[in-house]
Amino acid sequence: MSYGSIPTSSSPSGNRASLEYITRAKERIKAGLGTTRPWREMFNFHSFNLPSTSDAFGRIKKNFAFFLMNYAIIVLLVLFLSLLWHPISLIVFTVMMAVWLFLYFLRDEPLSIFGRVITDRVVLIVLSIITIAVLLFTRATFNILVALLVGVVVVLIHSAVRKTDDLYVDEEATGGLFRPPAGSPSS
Repeated sequence: MSYGSIPTSSSPSGNRASLEYITRAKERIKAGLGTTRPWREMFNFHSFNLPSTSDAFGRIKKNFAFFLMNYAIIVLLVLFLSLLWHPISLIVFTVMMAVWLFLYFLRDEPLSIFGRVITDRVVLIVLSIITIAVLLFTRATFNILVALLVGVVVVLIHSAVRKTDDLYVDEEATGGLFRPPAGSPSS
């Protein structure tokens, strides 16, 4: 009789469960990143020209609504690159990126707090403020501020020179910061 022996064969149900978990994670990542607009569409060189001063604000507004997820990725990438020489800040940034993934990029259903559905725009603003505040505590203030300035300038330049003739933006979806849950009567 052998007591405490470890079985040598792995259970097939354990392997199936882990494979199912990995498959679901891959699907969520693909679906979450699927909400970004195609990068080829964003950088289609035939869609760039200098706007008139009266047209620039309208372009910025429409492009920002259309490419919001792409712009968030660009600003976060610029911020990440600026923190490469600040290891503590980079660790904090990596943790915050995990929070971004779960609360913004990979969320399947709308976020609801106290019976109110929170729009993606509110989640984006709150996560941005929290990320900046936490990173400022790591004493990389100058790098963070310069990176944010560069990221915002890049986004503003792109959104001003990218023509909007071929874009469709759902005006209702880009509306206010808060909206009531789908089944509730409007106030």
